[in-house]
Amino acid sequence: MSESLPALSLMQIALCLIPAVIVVWILWRWSLGAGEATYGLFRMLAQLLLAGYALNYIFAANDARVTAAVLVLMFLFAVWIALRPLRRRSGGLFIVVSAAMITGGVSTLLFVLIGVLGVAPLNTPQLLLPLAGMAFANAMNTCSLGLERFFGEIARGESERSARGISYRAAMIPTINSLFATGIVSLPGTMTGQIMSGISPHVAARYQILVIGLLFGASGISAACCLLWAPTTSVSASVSSQR
Repeated sequence: MSESLPALSLMQIALCLIPAVIVVWILWRWSLGAGEATYGLFRMLAQLLLAGYALNYIFAANDARVTAAVLVLMFLFAVWIALRPLRRRSGGLFIVVSAAMITGGVSTLLFVLIGVLGVAPLNTPQLLLPLAGMAFANAMNTCSLGLERFFGEIARGESERSARGISYRAAMIPTINSLFATGIVSLPGTMTGQIMSGISPHVAARYQILVIGLLFGASGISAACCLLWAPTTSVSASVSSQR
């Protein structure tokens, strides 16, 4: 299996979105926010199409300054999206999530790149950007889930310690569930993409283990830092926003 994958036509892309349109229709019929889902789908399409063109330029340029600028932009968007479920977003929470994602996401990414893969210099966009994107996205999700649950538990009268434990457990459910499902229920995206491109399943499995270790560490450490540091900044403002 050494043949490259064929390019998808616009018609094929449109056809693959039919199940998504069905889900939007269900949300509309049940009055569950079809507008937000529709906006999300259109935004996803625009972002991916633009990313495809942008990455061609970034990979061809192979410029450390361009790669660094893209990483910073990815990081800032991840922090902003992590705060989206909170009704009141403050500068203090932005700093908390940023610091947590640097501690969990960036440090874990650097450990994998330097300590495990031995990448030097760290300006190879083909390797750095995909791994950074996965690390930031998973850290973003766990921080978002953890903070939203944490402030909700505080508003219900839980102590900070109790709310922190409940929230951390809840935030880690998707990540831990994926550990149980990987290899039995699903083949993760990295492994699937490598297999479809012709790489040996054994090699793909080893790289997937590396990626899962990166994602589990980045998400777990980031969420823990968010929950540890959030009470010292703007708990009162965020609790009031939940009432």
